[in-house]
Amino acid sequence: MSDEGKNRAGIRPGLEVDIVLKQDQRTGKTTRGIVKDILTKSPNHPHGIKVRLADGQVGRVKVIVSGKLDGE
Repeated sequence: MSDEGKNRAGIRPGLEVDIVLKQDQRTGKTTRGIVKDILTKSPNHPHGIKVRLADGQVGRVKVIVSGKLDGE
């Protein structure tokens, strides 16, 4: 996994991201959504920055989806 989801500076409301929900941590299954709130206060976190998606789900960012072209 890249470090993009571990640094708070790279995450802002409105970004499309893949997160791992608490109940999916064992499997690593990701859920895609739009960031509504950033819940982690520290500038970085080893397991990913915790966010709340627009639909209310909470999890840690694994991949930032928006702002990238396919193949980048």
